[in-house]
Amino acid sequence: MSRPSSQRRFSPSRTLLAAAICMATMAPALADQTDKPKEAAQKNPAVMELGATEVSSQALGSTTEGTTSYTTGSMSTATKLPMSMRETPQAVTVITRQRMDDQAMTSVNDMVQATPGLFLDYSNGPGRQSYSARGFDIDSLMYDGIPTGYTGWVVGAQPNLAMFDRVEVVRGATGLVTGAGNPSAAINFVRKRPLAEQKVTLTGAAGSWDNYRGEIDASSPLNDSGTLRGRVVASYGDANSFIDGAEEDHGLFYAVTEADLSEDTTLTVGFSHQKDKTNYFWGASMVGLDGHHLDLPRSYNPGTDWENKDQENNTVFAEIRQRLANDWKLQVNANYTEQNALFSGSYQSRWGADQALSRTVYQASYDLDQAGLDAFVSGPFEAFGRSHELVVGASRRIVDTTEHDYSPYALTWPLTAGKPNFVHTGDIRDVVTQDSTYLTTRLSLADPLKLILGGRVDWYDYDLHGDDGTSDYKVTRNLTKYAGLIYDLDEHHSVYVSYSDIFTPQTSKDTSGTPVKPIVGKNYEIGIKGEYFDGALNASLAVFRVDQENRATKITVPNCPQDTCYEASGEIRSQGIDLELQGALTDNWQIGAGYTYTRLHTIKDDASPEKVNQRYDTDTPEHMFKLSTVYHFQGPLEKLRVGGNVYWQSRMYNDFSVADGSNYRLEQGAYAVTDLMAGYRVNQHLDLQLNANNIFDRTYYSSISSSWQYGGDTYGTPRNMMVTAKYSF
Repeated sequence: MSRPSSQRRFSPSRTLLAAAICMATMAPALADQTDKPKEAAQKNPAVMELGATEVSSQALGSTTEGTTSYTTGSMSTATKLPMSMRETPQAVTVITRQRMDDQAMTSVNDMVQATPGLFLDYSNGPGRQSYSARGFDIDSLMYDGIPTGYTGWVVGAQPNLAMFDRVEVVRGATGLVTGAGNPSAAINFVRKRPLAEQKVTLTGAAGSWDNYRGEIDASSPLNDSGTLRGRVVASYGDANSFIDGAEEDHGLFYAVTEADLSEDTTLTVGFSHQKDKTNYFWGASMVGLDGHHLDLPRSYNPGTDWENKDQENNTVFAEIRQRLANDWKLQVNANYTEQNALFSGSYQSRWGADQALSRTVYQASYDLDQAGLDAFVSGPFEAFGRSHELVVGASRRIVDTTEHDYSPYALTWPLTAGKPNFVHTGDIRDVVTQDSTYLTTRLSLADPLKLILGGRVDWYDYDLHGDDGTSDYKVTRNLTKYAGLIYDLDEHHSVYVSYSDIFTPQTSKDTSGTPVKPIVGKNYEIGIKGEYFDGALNASLAVFRVDQENRATKITVPNCPQDTCYEASGEIRSQGIDLELQGALTDNWQIGAGYTYTRLHTIKDDASPEKVNQRYDTDTPEHMFKLSTVYHFQGPLEKLRVGGNVYWQSRMYNDFSVADGSNYRLEQGAYAVTDLMAGYRVNQHLDLQLNANNIFDRTYYSSISSSWQYGGDTYGTPRNMMVTAKYSF
């Protein structure tokens, strides 16, 4: 049971005050630097390259590749309006191409681990990761602005980061751009596009536990005029693990072509093929019958040699951008993905009456087809003597999933027995269709005051077909709302207040046999943002509250049409602080840093009133601090750069009953992990980099068990190294 908030020693108000003082004391110095002449920067011809970064509004656009920056000039994930971070009235982060390269990121796990406010959760197994923000699961990932479903514990293919220019993250409720989902965050992966000039980059990497990776990235104009351009990215990685016998490999092929059909029309067409395989994905280590950590060696493998998680993902996408009259534009994006996955696995468990250690074994395969289409027009308009902006669009999204089930699904399979003879027993298919129309406008009420208003109407249709029968439900004309008010305090600072919401359909049924009305997540946020060096450095401080209402709770009624009836009477609340700094501190020093405090607790639960005002999810940390930085030396050492990362989180715990009926609190205390990086540019073609992770070899559990009956303890990765060589021509 969580402790009442009155017993907590942490004071959000004190932290908020301290953060505000820190930001206020920093602002004058930063503002002074932005007003200084730029002659020194202009004398250096290596603008936006290694060793010199001119902080110029012309230098930073939305594309981050080649800028060496840890921030971006504009992003549109929050509202589809192209706005700077300062103009966006929500907590936002961009993980740039440079930051991915500096930290040797290759997977979404790497990105989530580094992004402020996001939590990487392995509680469903080491290879069945899930992501959360502000206490809520992230249930979709976006690609070039089109949402696709994500459930890491089922299918959940991880896109290879080699094909992306940047990742834009908006925390809080994001229903305006994603439609149905949780009030957690929108994660938008923006693909690399062909370059205007010819460039080829070859990358090779080798690291601890026989971790090898090779990559080629080639881009070139395809005709003399440069109106047709192409790019190909291919990557393959093969690695063992600190876990005995664990292996994984990842393959990617990505191709994209861009054509200027006219001066005003650009067409982009692309394809990606990704294949991932691992034999260690489900089982985590058990705890003792009394609930204690067993503290097994980090190399211990609780799985078997027959386990397998094999996924293949094929995607085709297209985009057309049409420039219209009066600075208006039309943009249409389409995305179609076919994913096939096979899972054969086990985890150690104690489900038997004798509490003896055995295995739970399971096999299933999945066919997942997802299609998305989004079209909108945007541009300025004049009203009341002022210029404003408008976006009007429509979208369609279809998620078609077929699950092929196998027998046995055994809870007490003997530890010493081999692989079961799995036999196909049936299929379950569900199809979700979501049609939407949306509108967003940014109104200039006065020179320093802007108002953003948005609305989205969704038609949501769910159909389930399986051996046990069919089921369906609809949500018709659900209205999602967005509002943000931004006031410019001066040239560098703005304050804002915003409201956004999102809905989540539910399958639980009420006494009439109809689905309970959708859950609604509401995000309230107030903050201050700073923009320095013409946008090359961004700072933000936000206080937020997220309410998720209408959660289905069980009720007891006579003659219930189904086994159990529900009503929309549950409510949980997340509230906290979001503090972030990202971009250039000086011409040669980049930083990305963030602190997040989140407390998630129950507000209302008619079925379990004892849970009210208690923490809702105790095995997620309330506090997280993340820091990434790189410094480029000048003068005689100008070829050298050094950097590092620090990840710190507060404690996690789970309270549960153990085998003898008593209660036990399983805990992972607060911990910090430190990484270091050093790079050396040998010449204009060859670059070398060393990444050393968890340099103090901290032993910790990244996830902990919630029961003595099945495993949940997952160790964090021990100290490891990676050497990367990159050759460009």
